[in-house]
Amino acid sequence: MNVLLLTTHVNLGGVGIYVLSQAKGLTQRGHQVWVASSGGNLVPLLSSYGVEHLTLDIKTKSIISPKVFLACRRVAQIVKEKNIQVIHAHTRVTQVLAHLVSQNTGVPYVTTCHGFFKPRIFRKLFSCWGGHCIAISDAVREHLVNDFNVDKQKISVVHNGVEIEKFSPQKFSQQEKEGFKKDYGLKTGAPIIGTVARLSSVKGQQYLILAMQRIVEKIPQAQLLLVGDGPEKENLVAQVKELGIGNKVFFGASTFDTSVPLSIMDVFVLPSLMEGLGLAIIEAQAMGLPIVASDVGGIYSIVQDGITGLLVEAKDVQGLAEAILKLVTDKQLAQSLSQAGQRQARDKLNLRQMIDGIEQVYKDILKK
Repeated sequence: MNVLLLTTHVNLGGVGIYVLSQAKGLTQRGHQVWVASSGGNLVPLLSSYGVEHLTLDIKTKSIISPKVFLACRRVAQIVKEKNIQVIHAHTRVTQVLAHLVSQNTGVPYVTTCHGFFKPRIFRKLFSCWGGHCIAISDAVREHLVNDFNVDKQKISVVHNGVEIEKFSPQKFSQQEKEGFKKDYGLKTGAPIIGTVARLSSVKGQQYLILAMQRIVEKIPQAQLLLVGDGPEKENLVAQVKELGIGNKVFFGASTFDTSVPLSIMDVFVLPSLMEGLGLAIIEAQAMGLPIVASDVGGIYSIVQDGITGLLVEAKDVQGLAEAILKLVTDKQLAQSLSQAGQRQARDKLNLRQMIDGIEQVYKDILKK
């Protein structure tokens, strides 16, 4: 099958990693895959998987940008030259582009909804959800049905999946882990609470920092590692300084190999205010970490409170601190949750199952 993946860019982040994993997984199944976008820092990895990247001038957040309509001719040409059978769009901008190209060429398109959108007028006028839509969680599917009137029969829930072999608790030696701690400026022999996410207000790191202030009152040696880049970094650094916990909170840059920072954490926390599913949680579960997460969006699909992790209300600083302290101090509970989460990631949230679901959507739409 010849497949064209459309996305606005392929930079490090949720959608970029998803497209990269999808392209790799489909290629390994024998499909011919091309990715078209404005480019990004993941392009070299696409090439290493044998996936050709085609550059488009499509870097915009507006679905009615002239760039969308100007790119239509270029993508239609790609579809014809490469004998594309399915177009798969991953962002709202490229969904509109895929719709225009599909009308022009007759080639069907599908979309993946990676999160939640405000039901603005242009998003309703230009629905463009394709012949079939993939939702990454049940919560996202309900959002599409309730807020955008998408036919529930045209939506399939396909959870994100990770390459389990890349996220093993035994991946690194103790000596390597000590080296990683040193690289981040962390002390050895002290509990490390951590998160991996873009530094933006919607990811809720500001509430995790407030919780950390309360945690160090109980466990003075505790440390917090925030891995990621983003527009909120300056504010978060200032917040840490203002709270007087600068020697307890450490920042690390975004990294493609998230198994490195995850390998040195004792508890993983995702304090998001909104989340389609939470790829970082799946990676942390695969690494055998106990999880604390906000009960928002589709997180409940992968974190069952008291079974595969602990859920707290978003913005609840005290609840967040108490949940983290519980896992740091109750080793038996932490081990129980981490083992259940690891089994779930291995059995239900792996890349193979994600590609199975995507392939089935392709087969169904081609039959129609």
